[in-house]
Amino acid sequence: MDGTHVTGREPGDVTHVDGPYLPVDNERWAPEPDKRPGRTAFQRDRARVLHSAALRRLAGKTQVVPAVPAAAWGGPEGTVAVTASGGVWDASPRTRLTHSLECAQVGRELGAALGCDPDLVEVACLAHDLGHPPFGHNGEQVLSTIAEPCGGFEGNAQSLRLLARLEPKRFVPDADGTEDRISVGLNLTRAALDAATKYPWQRGGRPEDPASPKFGVYADDLPVFNWFREGAPDLRRCFEAQVMDWSDDVAYSVHDVEDGLHAGHLDPNLLLAEPERRDVFELAARRYAAGAGHEELAAALDRLLDQEWWPHGYDGTALAQARLKDATSQLIGRFCLAVESATRNRYGAGRLTRYTADLVVPREAWLECAVLKAVADRYVMQRPDQERLRAEQRIVLGELAEALLARAPEGLDPQYRSLFADAPDDAARLRVIVDQIAALTDASARSLHARLTSGRGHAV
Repeated sequence: MDGTHVTGREPGDVTHVDGPYLPVDNERWAPEPDKRPGRTAFQRDRARVLHSAALRRLAGKTQVVPAVPAAAWGGPEGTVAVTASGGVWDASPRTRLTHSLECAQVGRELGAALGCDPDLVEVACLAHDLGHPPFGHNGEQVLSTIAEPCGGFEGNAQSLRLLARLEPKRFVPDADGTEDRISVGLNLTRAALDAATKYPWQRGGRPEDPASPKFGVYADDLPVFNWFREGAPDLRRCFEAQVMDWSDDVAYSVHDVEDGLHAGHLDPNLLLAEPERRDVFELAARRYAAGAGHEELAAALDRLLDQEWWPHGYDGTALAQARLKDATSQLIGRFCLAVESATRNRYGAGRLTRYTADLVVPREAWLECAVLKAVADRYVMQRPDQERLRAEQRIVLGELAEALLARAPEGLDPQYRSLFADAPDDAARLRVIVDQIAALTDASARSLHARLTSGRGHAV
């Protein structure tokens, strides 16, 4: 979530949905028969995302703490890698895939408690990060600059592009009457595509902040976007998308702190001292809780520090790991129960779906979540070695894009070679190259960069 605690509608203000789910919610862009009677449309959607190559690729994309082999630290394989702070390196940090799976577990249970179809919410959570490029948000910023001539880049818009176009699953005859067949991606239901759309507007269309880099659809994907948004209020997210968004916030804020502790980057005692606290609150107010004052952010952090389960130390022993895992569980439960209770208090005990309600996030829970994001940002993402790594990653992606632009279709996967050959103009060809880069894992981006730039004197 991004500071919007209640998205601004009165109870009972129902637009196009009259019950939990209607037949129109189950429709697909390209109609197709069910293979096995008795399975719901949303169960089919969930299975398609789970079996997709795009989801598997997230295993090779960094969440916060990168998985670094011992050899990268100058030691032989099989030795223990040690962090700059003296801690043992976490050999199994979270990836974008594990984050998506954890987000899906949180979202499925929260959604079910509020009356959503649990499979539908799980689809949205599993799909929400599919479009993230190699090197996470750092890569997203690089691709946004590279893609400026063709409409920019945004991970959420790329997720929709994968679901509705790029992920090979269903092909249908082209509407131009030729024998050509075009991809409709996973061909998910209308409700599933809507639930996976965190930002239901084009670039520059965010109502309260037109300059925001966040958007959910590229111009050439508008046909399917307009189809699944038929009847939906402009710029408003469906209830399942709101559940997905809060589940994402909960999962990454809590787990990023857990990973920081586990990897030895965060000493929890620092959160008791100035000026460390002031730095965290300034960061939280600037990036995660716009308009929040230091006093209420301090109160939010202190509420967490005062809990008996809060981890005030971590030494990597089995007991410490168990205590840390309990703290993670307690935090997730705390944030989800706060939202469930507030939403039920506003809307009552019925099933809340689609556009019959909006998720209510209490300000206290929102601030606590924002403070955790700032803690991870301050002590994990802002480490000096991380900034050096990010600078090197930007060079890799920039040079890779330059090489592909000069040599394409060489270097492109077969899927993207055909799209490049069919592209009608330079902007469309650039979009294909951006699609290719976005599909790479961290390792495959480095490998392709090394292959295409060999002999240029660039060390990766």
